Amino acid sequence: MNAATINGGDVYRNAIQLLQQRGVQLEDIAELVMFLQKDYIPDLERQTCLDSVQAVLQKREVQNALLTGIQLDMLAEQNRLISPLQEMMMRDEPLYGVDEVMSLAILNIYGSIGLTNYGYIDKLKYGILERLNDKQYGVHTFLDDLVGAIAAAASSRIAHNYYEREEERQHMKERFNQTVK
Repeated sequence: MNAATINGGDVYRNAIQLLQQRGVQLEDIAELVMFLQKDYIPDLERQTCLDSVQAVLQKREVQNALLTGIQLDMLAEQNRLISPLQEMMMRDEPLYGVDEVMSLAILNIYGSIGLTNYGYIDKLKYGILERLNDKQYGVHTFLDDLVGAIAAAASSRIAHNYYEREEERQHMKERFNQTVK
């Protein structure tokens, strides 16, 4: 199969399906987004958060990161990785770091605010991240970080859109006031 035969819609659907198979619903990620932005954006609605999550998931690099990371988590659960990688994945070795590096690819889509959002949510292990970080629910060495990165990117996307709209409103108000004078 060459790159020209890969259907982007299929990649998107597969990424969503893998998330769901691993126990992550898009609404779970939207909840993280709401948690990150509710104090900064008045009247933020859950649907806006969900729409932003879906927009982030439309990006091919996000889909690729999900497919790769989840596949590695699944292989670790099946004990199909080489040693010492297998042991590092099973323990979610703190010095491994490749899972966080893969998440950076997602964060870079919407700028540096995503990095601070990611660090905050990753440290707190809020919502679905708490369960994904619990070893009794399986190996999620990559998935917990990828979900946090998607939430942080979706949160950043909302913040950028909100402040761009606010700036535009301010400019329109200033233009109106100038024409009234």
